[in-house]
Amino acid sequence: MDAALADRLQFAFTVMFHYLFPVGTMGLAPFVAWYTYRAAKTGDPDLENAARFWLKIFAINFAAGVVTGIPMEFQFGTNWATFSARSGAVIGQPLAMEGIFAFFLESVFLGVLLYGRGVVAPAFHTFSAFCVLIGSWLSAYFIVATDAWMQAPSGYKILADGTIELVSIWPVLFSQFALWQFAHVLCGALVAGGFIVAGIGSYYLMSNREPALSREFIRTGTLVAFAFSALLIFPTGDRNSADVTHYQPIKLAAMEGLFESEIGAPMAIIGMPDVHARKLIDPIYVPDVLSFLAYGSASAPVKGLTAYADALWPPVELTYYAYHVMVGLGTIFLGVMAIATLALFRGRLFAARWLLWPILLLMPFPYVANEAGWIVSEVGRQPWIVYGIMKTAEGTSATVSQGETIFTLIGFLGMYFMLGLLFVYLVLREIASGPSNHATPVAAAAP
Repeated sequence: MDAALADRLQFAFTVMFHYLFPVGTMGLAPFVAWYTYRAAKTGDPDLENAARFWLKIFAINFAAGVVTGIPMEFQFGTNWATFSARSGAVIGQPLAMEGIFAFFLESVFLGVLLYGRGVVAPAFHTFSAFCVLIGSWLSAYFIVATDAWMQAPSGYKILADGTIELVSIWPVLFSQFALWQFAHVLCGALVAGGFIVAGIGSYYLMSNREPALSREFIRTGTLVAFAFSALLIFPTGDRNSADVTHYQPIKLAAMEGLFESEIGAPMAIIGMPDVHARKLIDPIYVPDVLSFLAYGSASAPVKGLTAYADALWPPVELTYYAYHVMVGLGTIFLGVMAIATLALFRGRLFAARWLLWPILLLMPFPYVANEAGWIVSEVGRQPWIVYGIMKTAEGTSATVSQGETIFTLIGFLGMYFMLGLLFVYLVLREIASGPSNHATPVAAAAP
């Protein structure tokens, strides 16, 4: 193992572990805002309990996300010093904006939400919930815009010494790649949030707990998960794939396991890529579909991996399998929630245990799909750290050895394992306690 691979493994582990928590905050923030607003408008104590319940779970996600996000920023200076030195003038801008504008917005008003009930005016308390929502989404946007620039660079120029200089911040923040990638990421998080809310509601209903709120959670979570499962496929998934086709055609070939260029290229439903034999083993194809999806014509030519130098290939197997896991799970989410939505409108969902169980058991899988999507995005970009400009192996720190990186990776594994256990314990404790135990104490009421 060389130093570059060790650096990549460490960053991959820390960023994938960290991303579990932003998925939670982005996905749950709308529910916190929605129930806070409805509770303030109606004065319904059940809705007040729901708002406090989801706020606590959101806060646990937020705290874990902050703790796990800090080490990644240090890695830019320790493990990826060359990359930071050459591209810092560009990536430093949206990352700084994330901290200054989004993080402080989210954290300050989260404090108001947690400790301001009965202290600030109800209207301002409700306003704070929507500020937390905006802050969580805005934070994600700046991060995604940074990554999108690494996927499809724009708004820059390269100086004589190889340093990448920012020419304009607007192409970085508002590129088509960034906009559609963020829309896709946000839909993925909202699917996760919808499944969490509906899944916990299903648990309470089947356990004969929270008779009013269990149905409310199932209803709201199901509708959100269904709507954004559909948007995850079209238009966000479709347009994000179109950008990959335009900017990163090698990634497209790896995602589909397409080794040979074809006119009227088929889409592989399943199959096993064999890089040495340069073929897909035991595939099931849908004829012409890849050409149509990629270029809008069933007879369009699509370049396979063999059209490019082997050195430019990403890790084909990992990219292919991650893509198919993401697409397969997304299809399952849409199917289950479509059936659940139909049952909801027919008034049969709350009695359909055969449907409530899948909703409950599927709760972790939107996280799997979100992580698989990022594997496709980042692994499929290899061997580039900034696509077409700077290779990943060129971005590492010359003074950090592989042994040092592996040693710290082992430390991260141990610390994050303990943090993960603590996170699960705290969330499960809140779920076991239930929304009814989150009522506002009388002493906390305003005088």
